[in-house]
Amino acid sequence: MRQVTLQEPGKFTGTTTALEPTISSGEALVRVHRIGVCGTDLHAYTGRQPFFEYPRVLGHELGVEVIDPGDTPNGLKAGDRCSVEPYLNCGTCIACRRGKPNCCTSLKVLGVQTDGGMGDLLAVPTRKLHRSEKLAYDQLALVETLGIGAHAVERAEPTSDDFILVIGAGPIGLSVIQFALITGAKVAVMDISESRMGFCLDQMGVTHTVMAGEGAADELTKIGGGDLPTIVIDATGNPKSMAGAFELPANGGRIVYVGLFQGELAFNDPNFHRRELTVCASRNALPETFTSIIAAMEDGRIDTTPWITHRVALADLPEKFEEISKDPALLKGMIEI
Repeated sequence: MRQVTLQEPGKFTGTTTALEPTISSGEALVRVHRIGVCGTDLHAYTGRQPFFEYPRVLGHELGVEVIDPGDTPNGLKAGDRCSVEPYLNCGTCIACRRGKPNCCTSLKVLGVQTDGGMGDLLAVPTRKLHRSEKLAYDQLALVETLGIGAHAVERAEPTSDDFILVIGAGPIGLSVIQFALITGAKVAVMDISESRMGFCLDQMGVTHTVMAGEGAADELTKIGGGDLPTIVIDATGNPKSMAGAFELPANGGRIVYVGLFQGELAFNDPNFHRRELTVCASRNALPETFTSIIAAMEDGRIDTTPWITHRVALADLPEKFEEISKDPALLKGMIEI
């Protein structure tokens, strides 16, 4: 079995072993075919990922094939193609009992707090496998990324009458944009990259983009017909952007933070109170979100084909990851096994 491990920041190593994972009760053995590269992996590589210890096998955006469905197959059979819900929750804490397993008090995420899918085979709980008879492995590996954006939009509780600003057009921002557009609300995208905003205009059907920086609030007010956005979703993980987001919602508006950074966030309290803003965090996604995303992809409402800009074989990853990670054209990298 082949496996790639991030030994320390900036250093991947590849190994081959005759040992294969053994499955416990309630688990299935799956073969990994595709692994999406996301911001979590990039931050881990540079040593800037919270909740992280080295060495670690990365990989939580997975398109897999069932090899052995185990003793509780839940309708799965050998050969089924699945997306993996990588959030390993306890099922008994207050968050799990109240229907929020995405923020379980003892949550472990594959590839972050526990080893993930950068290898041939993986043992995972069968309840974390979401099957599709139609989707390709590329698509299944992108379901988790889409789930992050979908849940952020769920947290915003939008209606078609809202004006939604998405800050940051990286992979997570793109997933937020996808589900913001589905609501029928007016959507604007703000970034510092002309090329990323051009992608949103050309490939995603976005009609309004704004360059971040001085004058952005005035431009947003014009787009809103005299009003600022009612919902602001920050997907940057940049502390300056996140602090500045407090200046952008309309009175009575809502801010959702889906980006994450290691540090404290400060804001002006009188401004916060004057506008009576609602501020929400968004973490991971819910099981039912995976189900709804797969259905939307199967019936063509979501097309992720333009997202994948880079491909690399798992065996070549240790030598090529740094080059890929530094490419400004990177939107979504896909590791193939």
